[in-house]
Amino acid sequence: MANHLAVGLGEIKVSRDLSDVLVAFGLGSCVGVGMYDPGTHVAGLLHAVLPINNDASEEFQAKYADTGIRLLLDMVLKAGAVRSRIVVKMAGGANMLTAPGFTNSFDIGSRNITSARNTLKELGFRLASEEVGGQTGRTVRLYVPDGRMTIRMMGGQEREF
Repeated sequence: MANHLAVGLGEIKVSRDLSDVLVAFGLGSCVGVGMYDPGTHVAGLLHAVLPINNDASEEFQAKYADTGIRLLLDMVLKAGAVRSRIVVKMAGGANMLTAPGFTNSFDIGSRNITSARNTLKELGFRLASEEVGGQTGRTVRLYVPDGRMTIRMMGGQEREF
């Protein structure tokens, strides 16, 4: 039986327990970034809320896409992942505030996606897959045994991406 580990807002969870499933519930404008090493079965999931950490404080690094991805990488490497084998996937980043008069500054989802992509590029990673944007929230699951990452849109079926 699977052990579901919830990854809350601004959190990171890492596991190599083959019975674990890492879950970020209800990603709206947030992005979920998963890293997985198929050789060691080390999996990590970040639930980033905002795009850029302008505070240099180490206290809330996981809250931000830029510092959160760096922290996630550090954590999966410390858990035994081999950098050259890490597979990265991302989901979320919906534009949840759409109304006449709202400017792009309210589109946190797009800014989170851009920040995550830029950070991954700086670190030398390419996304194996992504399911981002739109205007609908998602729940993301990262399965530790095989690295599958699935999404379930609100009102939809769970599917792999």
